[in-house]
Order: sequence, then C-alpha cells, then structure tokens
Amino acid sequence: MTATTTTDRVFQLTGSCNNYPWGKKGKDSLAAQLCAKTDKSFQIKDDEFYSELWFGDYPDFPAKKFDTGEPLKDILEKNKETLLGKKVIQNLDGQLPYLPKILSIAKALPLQIHPNKELATKLHKKDPENFTDPNHKPEIAVALSKFEVFAGWKPLSHIVPLFQLSFLRQFVPAGTTDTWTDATLREITRSLLKAEEGTVQYIAQSLLKTPKEDLGPKNDYIPDLIPRLQDQYGPKDPGTLVALLCMNFMVLQPGDSIYIPADGIHAYLSGDIVECMARSNNVLNAGFCPPADRNSYDLFAGTLTFEGHTAADMLLPSNKSEKSKEGRTVVYKPPMSEFDMLKADLGAGESDEIAPSDGPGVLIVTSGQGTMLAGDKTFDLKEGSIFFVAPDTTVVWKTDKGMQIHMAVV
Repeated sequence: MTATTTTDRVFQLTGSCNNYPWGKKGKDSLAAQLCAKTDKSFQIKDDEFYSELWFGDYPDFPAKKFDTGEPLKDILEKNKETLLGKKVIQNLDGQLPYLPKILSIAKALPLQIHPNKELATKLHKKDPENFTDPNHKPEIAVALSKFEVFAGWKPLSHIVPLFQLSFLRQFVPAGTTDTWTDATLREITRSLLKAEEGTVQYIAQSLLKTPKEDLGPKNDYIPDLIPRLQDQYGPKDPGTLVALLCMNFMVLQPGDSIYIPADGIHAYLSGDIVECMARSNNVLNAGFCPPADRNSYDLFAGTLTFEGHTAADMLLPSNKSEKSKEGRTVVYKPPMSEFDMLKADLGAGESDEIAPSDGPGVLIVTSGQGTMLAGDKTFDLKEGSIFFVAPDTTVVWKTDKGMQIHMAVV
C-alpha cells in the first residue's frame, strides 16, 4: 500500500439533502442552508421542502469528496486500514459505523421505532426493498434550536389516570387491575393504533372538551397540541392519541440531547438538530403519516421496548471530553459502541486540540468559521463545512470570531 499523506487522512466532503414533506421550506431550512454552503450545484428553491442533510456513506443520500465528487464509501473501501482503522474493521463490520445528519423539522415526523438487530435481520431478508440493511438504529439528537419531540413513555402514574376517563376506558384490557405493567401499556398502544377513524376523532374531541384539571397537572398540554397535530395530519391519525396520551412531550434547548434506543418509540415535532445513528435506515411507522406508509400495527406494538419511562430517562447529558486539551469540547456518549458525538463551542480567539480516536471521525461546522490544523496541513472551516478525519489523527480547531463544531467519532 502506498503511503498516505495527512491530506489524504483529512479531506472535505459535501453532503446530500433530501425533501421529505415534514422538512422546512426553502431558506428556512438549516439543512438546505448548510448544504448550499459547500455544494455549489445545490440551489435552494423557495417552494421546496428540505428535511435532512446526510453526510455519511449510506447509499441513499451519500457524502462525496468535495474536490472530486467521489462517493465516500468508495474512498473508504480502497483505504480501510488507514481510514477506518483496526477497531472498525474487526468489531464494526469494516464500514463507517454511523450515519450523521442535520434535520430541519417543520411538522411531526412519523411516529416510529427502529427495529433491533434481530428483527432488522429478519425484515431485511424478507423485504430488502423496504428494509435495506440488517442493522439496528439507536440514535441521538442534539438540539441546535428549540426542539420539540415525543420520546419514550410517560410514567405509568401519569398515564393511568387518563384511562380512567369514561371515553378512554374502552382501551383498557379486560381484567386490568389498578396496577399497570408495561404489558398493559403495550396493549393500550396496540388498541389506540387500531381504533376506527371515527373513534380517533371522538377521543380527540372528548379530550378537547375535558377540563385541564381532569387530565392531571402533567398532562395539561394535551388540548393545546391536538389542533396542531390534527392540522398537520388530519383528525383521523391514531398517532395523535398514542403520542399525547402515552409518550413524553419534551421541549429541548440548544445543546440538549436525547438518546433513542433500538425499538424506542419517538416522533420529532419541530426544530433543527444534529442527528447521528448506527449505520442503518430501517424504520417501522405507525402514525403521523398516510395510511399507506404505516407498517403492521401488531408488528409495531409487539416490537416496542419500555426502557424510558420519564422524560429524564430520554435525556443524554454532555460531559467534558477527555479528548479536549483546552476543555472547550464536550462529549455525548450514548450506550452503544458505534459512536460518540463531540461538540466544540469556541469563542472569539479560542482554540481546542482534539486527541486522536481509534476510528474515523466526521465533523460539520454548525456555525461560525475558523481553521483546522491536521499534521502540517491547515484547512479553512466555515459554516456548513464537512470533513472526514482518519483514525490516529490529531486536529486543532482555531477561530477569530467564534465557531461551533459537531463531530461523530468512534
């Protein structure tokens, strides 16, 4: 193998933007803004939705080398030892083990779960067109703006009183005692999803007529969100009932983060985020989408896990990164092996040196501008810049006016 220079170990990428209808329109979309900063062929249209900017090697919307247009996946395939490293080759399938994205969310994403590895393998074998890989997809979301999300389950103590209301008792399984279990919640969710469209409308209208004090102090936001969700997906979508009655509604601020485990129920509602996940695009949808896009309700309900039972359970805290020499970079460490997420916030005139990692890193400048020193090479960084950093590579970030960087690392 020929010697690899520092330039080869660190190189700039362009990402790919997509157009799901839950995305923000035109220049309101941060995903589109960041994409346009480095991809000169990308033109933002005022009447187009721009939902996600992907900058991994997954084939649906792949990143490419900035100066040549070569797909990142092809580059990695030719230089696995140098660009992926032994840890990834031996333990993480010998490919970029994560998929980073920017999401710009104007309305609710589908009510969804990402199947675990065992189920993903079965679904991929049975239906490879819709389940394009055999991997699981736990993920994190780091807020870049105010970020609204339904994630995980409310405490049972907040759910049970709602289903004592007369119009909701029909969903409680026969023989249920005052002591609910997660099995009870699974069947309630299944019944809500399978409810007749007229019943969904009736329940929503009944909730709107119910005094807030009868919903309980932890559920008083429910009537405020019903019109908003119905305006987005109509009055017959069962996702509204599952999200409002059973799930945590969370409002995060910039820098806050959540972790969604495999099989964890969630629906992002609004905001701009950095999202990173294990290398997969598998999903099961059950609401906040047209009926034709929904998967089997029984499969969905049967796959659910119940790890998170409070809003606090879903939060992923940041801590000072041990890789940071100056202490200006924090790390989000999800309980999975595929990646950690670094976030550097540099003020005017500040810098930070980041120690090498065992595997590859991919970074994006989410605001500001500056430079990156790697070996004897200096790279200009500006808002929207995306770079690949090989294992065993030290980088130094500097800025005159301020800069924020998010970087997925192994």
